[in-house]
Amino acid sequence: QVQVVESGGGLVQAGGSLRLSCAASGSIFSRYGMGWYRQGPGKEREFVARLNWTIGSTDYLDSVKGRFTISGDNTKDTVYLQMNSLKPEDTAVYYCHVRANFHDYWGQGTQVTVSS
Repeated sequence: QVQVVESGGGLVQAGGSLRLSCAASGSIFSRYGMGWYRQGPGKEREFVARLNWTIGSTDYLDSVKGRFTISGDNTKDTVYLQMNSLKPEDTAVYYCHVRANFHDYWGQGTQVTVSS
């Protein structure tokens, strides 16, 4: 079993920054990648950013490009999301996603609230 734990959410004013952290633990024998999704009020969960360990690539939701940066360490099964120039529309619960052992694993989520 793989456990996924996020941290780093909070309340910030528009234009501010936050850094989310995620760590996976447990029996991990096949690593594909880690990333972040979010679910805003009354919205469906959407992809935000991912880090593909196998080919070393990153992908972003268009609306966060240039403001968010994903980074991580596959030797420690950790991933981070640096969020700058935050906007009220970034308000959501952010979930860490891990693709490992040919399965998808999710964290419990961390709340990010951006006030105008």
